[in-house]
Amino acid sequence: MTVAFAPPAASTPTSFQPPATAPLVDPFGRHVNYIRVSVTDRCDFRCVYCMAEDMDFLPKRDLLTLEELDRLCSAFVARGTRKIRLTGGEPLVRRNVMGLIRNLSRHLESGALQELTLTTNGSQLAKYAAELADCGVRRINVSMDSLDTDKFRSITRWGNLSQVLRGIDAAQNAGIAIKINMVALKGVNDHEIPGMIEWAHGRGMDLTMIEVMPMGQIGEERIDQYVPLNQVRADLMGRYTLTDLAYKTSGPARYVKVEETGGRLGFITPMTHNFCESCNRVRVTCTGTLYMCLGQDDAADLRSALRASNDDHLLNDTITAAIARKPKGHDFIIDRTLARPAVGRHMSVTGG
Repeated sequence: MTVAFAPPAASTPTSFQPPATAPLVDPFGRHVNYIRVSVTDRCDFRCVYCMAEDMDFLPKRDLLTLEELDRLCSAFVARGTRKIRLTGGEPLVRRNVMGLIRNLSRHLESGALQELTLTTNGSQLAKYAAELADCGVRRINVSMDSLDTDKFRSITRWGNLSQVLRGIDAAQNAGIAIKINMVALKGVNDHEIPGMIEWAHGRGMDLTMIEVMPMGQIGEERIDQYVPLNQVRADLMGRYTLTDLAYKTSGPARYVKVEETGGRLGFITPMTHNFCESCNRVRVTCTGTLYMCLGQDDAADLRSALRASNDDHLLNDTITAAIARKPKGHDFIIDRTLARPAVGRHMSVTGG
């Protein structure tokens, strides 16, 4: 049984100030209306492109409580956020996370929020799919890089493919639309891409290919993992007819229709094609650190603002100041001559 918590009660400030409801617009005129919120840095997988096998995770005291996550998300909704994606680590391993999801669903019911979704490795979907659907989650992203049991285990180090497939079944049975995210890894799973396309499209799921990104020390050489997706696309065009689509989600993927399957295929290309010109996103870590760009280190401390006051004035001021510093784009590069990743923090810390 899920243990829910009540939404935080409104405080009564000593002097009236109107709530901050001004839309969040960055210095380049982009409306920031999409936040990705990590609810935990912990994960039950150890994917080779994401984190080291022997990870040191954050102590509980450093994490935002579920009540603080609710308050933070609600402050963004009041400023015009239309989409919230919960991430991790693996979001569904956070204790009582369904209480947070159920409480955030009130913004769907009010119409203030257009979409509440999550990115998951699928390991816990069989347990939570029906409840997610009941909370108004209509689509999710599932990170899955191979349909080969042994290869899947090798990439995730700890993952069980059959468990993930059961979760996908449960989510689809609950009426949740699924997009599969596949990170292309040279010499590892790149030969599986046609099979993954046909499997995903055969089940009515979109597939998005993602280039590996230089984030965090992981015990692997990313120059050896990296395969450019413009080459993947060129190879696929020898096998399929790919038609460019105007279709867009709130994310950075560019989509094509695979005429032979009738399904959509997306490409997320932080390395070969900078997608930052239309960026409407920011990320908040499980510790309340707001990153205005995935590929930059500039950040704002929302946890201190949350804990300094029972009202949201300081929180709103901190968010406003941070959005005013949102950069035009990231500085990702994969170069064998570099001794360290472009960004030191792991993807599991920032949130997918």
